[in-house]
Amino acid sequence: MELSVCMWIGGFRSIHSTVMGAETDTVCAEAKHVFHQDTMRRVVRQSKFRHVFGQAVKNDQCYDDIRVSRVTWDSSFCVVNPKFVAIIIEASGGGAFLVLPLHKTGRIDKSYPTVCGHTGPVLDIDWSPHNDQVIASGSEDCTVMVWQIPENGLTLSLTEPVVVLEGHSKRVGIVAWHPTARNVLLSAGCDNIVIIWNVGTGEALINLDDMHLDMIYNVSWNRNGSLICTASKDKKVRVIDPRKQEIVAEKERAHEGARPMRAIFLSDGNVFTTGFSRMSERQLALWNPKNMEEPIALHEMDTSNGVLLPFYDPDTNIIYLCGKGDSSIRYFEITDESPYVHYLNTFSSKEPQRGMGFMPKRGLDVNKCEIARFFKLHERKCEPIIMTVPRKSDLFQDDLYPDTAGPEAALEAEEWFEGKNADPILISLKHGYIPGKNRDLKVVKKNILDNKPAANKKSDLINTPKKAADSSNIQNEAKLDEILKELKSIKDTISNQDERISKLEQQMAKMTV
Repeated sequence: MELSVCMWIGGFRSIHSTVMGAETDTVCAEAKHVFHQDTMRRVVRQSKFRHVFGQAVKNDQCYDDIRVSRVTWDSSFCVVNPKFVAIIIEASGGGAFLVLPLHKTGRIDKSYPTVCGHTGPVLDIDWSPHNDQVIASGSEDCTVMVWQIPENGLTLSLTEPVVVLEGHSKRVGIVAWHPTARNVLLSAGCDNIVIIWNVGTGEALINLDDMHLDMIYNVSWNRNGSLICTASKDKKVRVIDPRKQEIVAEKERAHEGARPMRAIFLSDGNVFTTGFSRMSERQLALWNPKNMEEPIALHEMDTSNGVLLPFYDPDTNIIYLCGKGDSSIRYFEITDESPYVHYLNTFSSKEPQRGMGFMPKRGLDVNKCEIARFFKLHERKCEPIIMTVPRKSDLFQDDLYPDTAGPEAALEAEEWFEGKNADPILISLKHGYIPGKNRDLKVVKKNILDNKPAANKKSDLINTPKKAADSSNIQNEAKLDEILKELKSIKDTISNQDERISKLEQQMAKMTV
């Protein structure tokens, strides 16, 4: 009797729950659908860069047997342009870096010539954006040196820089060329001083020596080079007008952690930073310099301790984050919609990276829809990694390749120091970028007569009809330059051989004794 009553009550309950549950299930299903749609809208965001994928090149296209520098300094150790890849290497008795033509892949001979004029380890290098044969280097020997690389690469080791810039009292860990003004170079040292040089005259024209109370981790120019932003060990991010020598904006404790930060300008004027939280989690943040009280966006990533090096492509608004010691490259798209920094994907490999080079847009293969190329440093080699957007069409993809910054300088150094600003001169990549002949970097001692060369650039454009008549003279001068260069290299070879012969003779003399 009890059993049948229990069964009857249980049956009633199940009928009741079935009737009542039908409505609840319908409501739940609708709610789930709305939630799912909302989530999908947030997660699967429409973007042409959502399927960007990275691929390492084959072994025969890598640069092998390179002794990458072991210096404990958080720079990228590698810089590239459409002609050369430069890598800071281990060197006994001083500092050196390799400069290899892009096509010189495979095993690099130990006797391959280097750039080796510094007396201390090289900490940072940077190619001039306006001349693919000019590179600057900062070193532990407290100097900055600017080098002119021969058009076809090095045949002999380069020991004589075009100019030596002396002004720092401690090691120089950062060098960065101005994005739009010719021959303007910034350097920052462990003396907490930022110096801006006119390389054409070899002079320090701006000295920011009282703005940073602790070590400067990195410096970044904005799009037109009117402002710089810096990240410092005192946990401050500063936006500075270098010509007025004043701090425009400042954020204390941009990231709470004690490990190094990075700060870079984006093309819209916002500042992107990477750093660490108090719990040592890696963070990335986006700031508006007009109001730096709160970040536009702040994201925590993981608990690795490698410093995140940001590489930014202003044409696509994509930021690539490469952690030192990581084996991955994460990339994010910056937009005007919340959450502003949108995660796209991660390229992963087995080997950790010691450093990373980032190719300018004009050095990419537009026929393969390549939107970025990295040069990843291992312990003993450099491995190119190609980022591609998969497309079926063989036509030029103009949405992937808007006009990009070309190699022509928008301003001369003197114009910028006088207060002028100019955006980069853009070029189209529709037919690929064909490198032109670079003009040599000439350094002149500053005197009254030297005020004219800077203005020559504009008068050159006005006087082109007159110059056409003198084309034969120009050709003769070019030939003479080539002959003089060849003569100099032969003389250098002979002097090197003379030294070698005298050393061998000394060794023979010792052996006979």
